[in-house]
Amino acid sequence: MQSYQPWYHGNITRSKAEDLLSKAARDGSFLIRDSESVQGAYALCVLYQNCVYTYRILPNEDKKLSVQASEGVPIRFFTILSQLVEAYYSPNMGLVTHLQYSIQREEEVDEEPESNNIPPQLPPRNFTGNEVKDSDSKSSEQACRSLSDTYLMRLQHMDLSTIPEEHQMAIQEYFRTSVCLDAEQVQNGNPNLPGLKKLTMSICKTLNSEISHILPALEALHKALDQQLSPGIGQYPKHISADSGQSVTFRLEQLTKLLYSIEDKAKGSVFESVGYDGSHRKSLIPIVTFEVKQESLGISTKMVLKVDVESGKLYFKKSKDGPEDKYYVHNKILQLVKSQKMHSKLVIVVETEKEKISRKEFVFDDTKKREGFCQLLQQMKNKHSEKPEPDMITVFVGTWNMGNANPPHNIQSWFQCKGQGKTRDDTADHIPHDFYVIGTQEDPLGEREWADTVKGVLRHITNISFKQVAIHTLWNIRIMVLVKPEHENRISHVFSDSVKTGIANTLGNKGAVGVSFMFNGTSFGFVNSHLTSGSEKKLRRNQNYTNILRFLNLGDKKLNPFDITNRFTHLFWLGDLNYRVEYPPAEAENIVTKIKQQQYQELLGRDQLNTERKDGKVFLHFDEEEITFAPTYRFERDTREKYAYTKAKATGTKYNLPSWCDRVLRKSYPLVHVVCQAYGCTNDIMTSDHSPVFASFEVGVASQFVSKQDPNSAPQGGIQIMNCRATLRTKSKTKFFIEYHSSCLEKTVKTSEGENTEDSTDGSINVSFGNQIELTPIISDPEYLLDQHILISVKSTDCDESYGEGCVALRAAEFCQTEFHVTLTHHGENTGTLTGNIQLHTSEGKPTEKLYDFIKVERDDPVTSKYKGGDLNKSSVTQAHDISNPSYMGVSFRSGNVIDKGWSYSMPPKNLPIAGQGSKDSKKSGFDVNTHSPTTKPGPIGENEKVSEMFDNPLYGSMGKSHAWGKDQDLPQKDHLTPPDPMFVPSKPADGEPDRPPVPTPRNRSFTCSETKPQPPTSSVTHPSAHKKPVVPSRSEGGAAPNRPRLPAKSRPGVPEVHVPKSRDYRDNSELPSKLRPPARPGPSQPLKDTHPEVPKMGRSVK
Repeated sequence: MQSYQPWYHGNITRSKAEDLLSKAARDGSFLIRDSESVQGAYALCVLYQNCVYTYRILPNEDKKLSVQASEGVPIRFFTILSQLVEAYYSPNMGLVTHLQYSIQREEEVDEEPESNNIPPQLPPRNFTGNEVKDSDSKSSEQACRSLSDTYLMRLQHMDLSTIPEEHQMAIQEYFRTSVCLDAEQVQNGNPNLPGLKKLTMSICKTLNSEISHILPALEALHKALDQQLSPGIGQYPKHISADSGQSVTFRLEQLTKLLYSIEDKAKGSVFESVGYDGSHRKSLIPIVTFEVKQESLGISTKMVLKVDVESGKLYFKKSKDGPEDKYYVHNKILQLVKSQKMHSKLVIVVETEKEKISRKEFVFDDTKKREGFCQLLQQMKNKHSEKPEPDMITVFVGTWNMGNANPPHNIQSWFQCKGQGKTRDDTADHIPHDFYVIGTQEDPLGEREWADTVKGVLRHITNISFKQVAIHTLWNIRIMVLVKPEHENRISHVFSDSVKTGIANTLGNKGAVGVSFMFNGTSFGFVNSHLTSGSEKKLRRNQNYTNILRFLNLGDKKLNPFDITNRFTHLFWLGDLNYRVEYPPAEAENIVTKIKQQQYQELLGRDQLNTERKDGKVFLHFDEEEITFAPTYRFERDTREKYAYTKAKATGTKYNLPSWCDRVLRKSYPLVHVVCQAYGCTNDIMTSDHSPVFASFEVGVASQFVSKQDPNSAPQGGIQIMNCRATLRTKSKTKFFIEYHSSCLEKTVKTSEGENTEDSTDGSINVSFGNQIELTPIISDPEYLLDQHILISVKSTDCDESYGEGCVALRAAEFCQTEFHVTLTHHGENTGTLTGNIQLHTSEGKPTEKLYDFIKVERDDPVTSKYKGGDLNKSSVTQAHDISNPSYMGVSFRSGNVIDKGWSYSMPPKNLPIAGQGSKDSKKSGFDVNTHSPTTKPGPIGENEKVSEMFDNPLYGSMGKSHAWGKDQDLPQKDHLTPPDPMFVPSKPADGEPDRPPVPTPRNRSFTCSETKPQPPTSSVTHPSAHKKPVVPSRSEGGAAPNRPRLPAKSRPGVPEVHVPKSRDYRDNSELPSKLRPPARPGPSQPLKDTHPEVPKMGRSVK
């Protein structure tokens, strides 16, 4: 009966309970909610002196309830909650104060069903025994009558002309009377629905005899095709009589399985007879040619690059039909370096016959051609890799509200990422993704029919028969995951679940479905949701999101304190989120005009999802690629030229302004590799009022690691975490401790209680955990540990409930002790911060280079002649960085307009061992921890090598929010990252300070479009008094002879290039200050203005 007590608030969040009690502001105010830590338990929350005290109410084996109150107070047991509450109105019961004022439960405004002309084709509500028992007879009768009227009304809108009259009468009679009798049966504990069973038997009375008539023939056919005549499938009874007692549904299921088995065996026999492997066809990517220009000594020469992925060769040709000049095998292609300044320029770094490194610069027709070439080369490297397990995969994510209409015959463009927005080049059409994750809403097809449709499309595009990992459906909301056959054995721990958020959170017309699994050592989660519709229902959508976040049960069940946003290495959230563009209806025509003119930015500024995310109300710390495509809703069907933004209703005209309802967002652990390659919508799929949306991602994955070291002789690794201090936004009066979770630990580790101090400024609580915690990993090999993460939960001692969760990457502490700064979240809300230090001890070993390190990005360096001639073999591969998702660096800015990304760290200076010095591998890897190519290591810099400045790929937007560092092994300076206000500027070194590695730096969203616009300033201005002003060269400064051109490097073979160590600041200048250049190396004046001068950048001088 607690559901109907005013003080019982059900499953509201802890923070919501605190808010309600704080508003009451009277000692003795109380409420009861469900416990977040123990299923079936409750939490009694009491307000006293502006603090909330929480007591657990636990059931015993006899389901009697007791309160965990103060020690010394006798424990009392109660049968129901109302008795317990009544007793604790009395004083001296062990509570901080006796109960006095109950906080009334807030009534939720249920979502109104959409009033379409035709009622939605939805299954009936499932009445459970508990629901009916908790209601009185009057409400039960009203519910039954409402249900009966609903179904009778739906029948009136259906075309029943093809149904026999006797069947029509039987169905109408069931909905008129028998459905209520079935509901009463459920109320009395009988869930078999006898009325429905009688109706189906009446309709299917001739079906049993038909089954008995055709089943023997099908059995004979099946046995003829079954070559092994296995005792399992195919051993059906020789005859099943019509009165055998088996239900019609069971016999139909037998029949269906038999037909499917016959189809599969027939296909198998035919395929085998012609030597065709229909289930594991290999992808055959055709040879692709690219027309490019190569510049040499100022002369532009046309050339043709021919990519043969299957043979693993890259050909260089002077003409399309001419002979190949030369080719390079895949293992001789060391790196692709994209130009940031010139969007279509690419440098291919290859190894020549004499084991020298050569740079070949080419200019493509456009940026998309360059991207297509890079994807083909990466596919080639992956295909011919000698690694037993992949370290990078690509994931396709698609969402489509099908509008209860069958799909058109051709939906290839969806899976090929063709249409508007950020799309793939035609040259990448035949490159298959490793995963295909397809979410649909208002899907009218059956699961098998839709799965066969998608598999057929992918087979036509890629020549591969994909395997189904999972499919899960909630009414008309569906998610399906397909994977390449070669990955089938790499997938484990598959889970799926659903959450209803429709009317009263019991109807599944709105809600979410999700799938999670492990791919080797990396966890993936995918959520497809259909949220409440209507422009004015923004708050309801926010609540839908929170409910899905809390109650969708996916992933590792041991991670109970963490919601799904912290359970997975990579989480993708897709669907018809239904957030609208918030304009008055009178602006409809103006909106359409702006869309035709592709003026999306102004409209996106009023997009409800963007504003709610900016305010931290939903999708905290998620990222979405920049939208460069038109709104995907609401079109007139069968055309994409006209938006149907009005709908005639009985109550008047309803406006559905064009909006980006269909979205794909993502969230990953810090310091992992993830890159969005495509995000857009189709133009040619028009059966629905929504356009399908596609996105594709390049994702780094970890292998199921098997250490090559002897576990008995290898030194024990260790993870030290110390000096932790949490700031919690709570009014709870309790003590706290920290739990550490990780797959690299044998068990969960807990700290002792922290010391609390209240912050009088904002009412938060500061908790110090002074003791040092030593975590022992199961494997100490750095190849394994550097891919791991530590999940952190700050929990209360009274109720064992989490007050905030976060994540720290062990890669952050790769070189030295590191300070971290984590934003704590709980149920999608920002609940505080946690700072501390982490130090990692690993065994000896060098992590291998990852496939995603193959492609780097750099800004053009005018000094390119030094790479010509015999000096190439002395310099390592160009120091550039890869494209990566910056949010997972997540540095927490506290100033300017930068959104808090939830994670950061700083590195105090430590001695840096030089990794890979003198090895051939060091030539093939750059290092910049500003990126999510976290595996690249510092290597020796050749004497003639200049470290390039690092910038984002232009296809993925401007670097307006990022920072970059150079590196130098012998650099005496240091860089400070000081949370919580990380102002990244050079600082003057202390005397005698040891060397230290490059410092990871923050990168916020790097949006994507082919034409990059400068981003607004996003970080605060540094204090000039604290740092020395950098030297800014004038146009007249260029060395001893400013007007003379640079001499080629080979004309001065005895003069190595030397750079004086000095702090650099790129805020005002993108090049080295001229005073740092040796007088012997005069050259043309450098530009004074950087690409984004308003953003502070900094780096390390090189020598």
